[in-house]
Amino acid sequence: MGKKGFKDLLVWQLAKDLAVRVYQVSEKQELKKDFGLCDQIRRSAVSVASNLAEGDERGSNREAVRFFHIAKGSVAELRTQIQIACEAGSLNRSIYESLEGEYVRLAKMIGSLIQVRTGTSSR
Repeated sequence: MGKKGFKDLLVWQLAKDLAVRVYQVSEKQELKKDFGLCDQIRRSAVSVASNLAEGDERGSNREAVRFFHIAKGSVAELRTQIQIACEAGSLNRSIYESLEGEYVRLAKMIGSLIQVRTGTSSR
């Protein structure tokens, strides 16, 4: 762990930056009008970064990995929600595609972090 703890993790930095982007995008889109879906998308985005931070601060790799799995699950939840928002016409397709690509990348990074912390090889 570096001097800044979880803030040194590239995966956390990306997750945090994407959460900020989700907030910015949802403020400007039709999505804002659908309070329930907008709120859930925002919560999922924040959950990814929050669980990565909490996991990294845990005392053991086993506990950390549990939170990293939760973060990865939140990525899947968020990807589902932004796809629904796009197909419902509440999120611009180009923004959806950009976010989708970044979250696919993030999920892979979290998967790699899990492998490192568990000492397993790639599937």
